[in-house]
Parts: sequence; structure tokens; C-alpha cells
Amino acid sequence: MTNKLHSCSFVFSPRPDFLRTDTRLTTTPAILDVHDLTVAYRHRPVLWNVDFEIHEPQLLGIVGPNGAGKSTLLKSILELVPSVSGNVSLFGQSVSDVRTRIGYVPQRESVDWEFPITVRETVLMGTYAKLGWFRRPGARQRELAEQCLADVGMEAFADRQIGRLSGGQQQRVFLARALAQDADVYFLDEPFAGVDAATEDIVLGVLRRLRDRGKLLIVVHHDLLTVQRSFDSVLLLNGRLIAWGPVEETLTSENLKRTYGGHLPILDHLGVAVADQSRSG
Repeated sequence: MTNKLHSCSFVFSPRPDFLRTDTRLTTTPAILDVHDLTVAYRHRPVLWNVDFEIHEPQLLGIVGPNGAGKSTLLKSILELVPSVSGNVSLFGQSVSDVRTRIGYVPQRESVDWEFPITVRETVLMGTYAKLGWFRRPGARQRELAEQCLADVGMEAFADRQIGRLSGGQQQRVFLARALAQDADVYFLDEPFAGVDAATEDIVLGVLRRLRDRGKLLIVVHHDLLTVQRSFDSVLLLNGRLIAWGPVEETLTSENLKRTYGGHLPILDHLGVAVADQSRSG
């Protein structure tokens, strides 16, 4: 793909206090630095000139309409799809140099659930990155896998084949596999899609505990009604970056209309609700 794509201007929300870092006064690299990232499929731009930095651990939701490029943004950051231009760094290094510090939970639809592997074996795979592919998991790794299964409430299903689980249970297993990686940055592609309320609460609880332990979590999310309770900050995306920052400052009626287009009553309702919550807090 050699087409030259025109640059676009952006409007950013005020940067949250826990993200404000004067890069002129510090030599500490950002945890994640995405600079002018542009991605195209068959010469059709999907993302263009996406640019943001994250300096502190947090729970960040990527929100936007269908086809906005949310999953593509995750995959391009992880170098799972090629970019046309721009660059990405984690902890000041290339993504390929810090693979062992990254955890990734893909969409359930991208997984072959008929593969003959048990829940326990799936979670053990999360230990391979640090263990090395030519070493077999030992007692320490098996103990870690059991603990990760317990963390997501799936220890009773350890010997079951993954295809014999419900959608919510499958999502918990892949979250447990990510936990077993003991990563510093986690990327999750719609972990709440198609799960029951109990699974949603368990997943959200795990993500919050990881954040409290100093991890950065970046989550593709589709449900506007649960953004407020789920995330510290939100990135609104529709091909380009519309706005990003703390939920209470960013999830406004104006920003939502610019993200989703047109006049949608639910966007007004959400914007007012966020404003009311911010004032009452």
C-alpha cells in the first residue's frame, strides 16, 4: 500500500490529571505512544493519523460505531495488521521488543473453539512467553494457571474442552490465559460482548484489580450505557481520533454526536447523565 493519505486535524479533550505529563521535564517514556498511525485495507483508509500517549496505568475504553476501526487500532498497535504510516512504542521500545510484557484477549469469534484443548491447557499457554517454547510448564506454572482460573471463577471447569463452554465461560478462560502471562499492558477486544451479567462483573473486577496493581488496560467496548461505570478514561474513535480523556470530561453529547454522527437522543441522555454525575461527585 503506497497511496499517500492526507493528514487530518483532531480535537482532543483535556488530558486527565493522571495523564498530564510534561515530556519536556521528564525522560521517562510513555507506557504507550501511538504517533500518526494510519491503517488501510486494500487502499481504503480505516484509521488515519491516530495520535495519543498514555503515561499512567489506567482502564481505558475504546468506543465508537461499528466499522470505526476499534479492533483495527488494537491489532495495528500489536503489529497484527500492517500500518501505512506512523509508529507505536511501548515503554519507549518497539512492540516486538516487549512482547513478553503484553497480554492480548481477542474477540471470541476469532478463536477455533473446536480445537482439542482443555481449559487448563489453554490457560497454561499464557505462561509460554516467559517460559520459552522449548520448556515444559512445571509446578510453578501449573500453580499459576490454577490461581488464574480461580480468579475468574473457572477452576471447576479446568478439565473441560474449551468448545464445551458457554460464551461467557470462554471469555473468562481467555482472560485467565492473559492473567497467566503476568503482563504489564493488556489489550482486550470486546471482552464484555455477548456475556451474562455475572461474567461481566467478574471480568470488570479482574480488570480493576490489574489496574490497581499498576497495569495499563486498553479495552475495545461497544456498549455506551456501561462506559461510565467501566472505565477511568475513554477514547472516542471513528476512523480518526475524535476525543480522549477522563470519562466525565470526554463522554459529552457533542463528542458523542461527532463520533456517531447525526442527532441521537440517547447521546443527549448520556451526555447529561455524565455531566450530572461529575457535578454530584
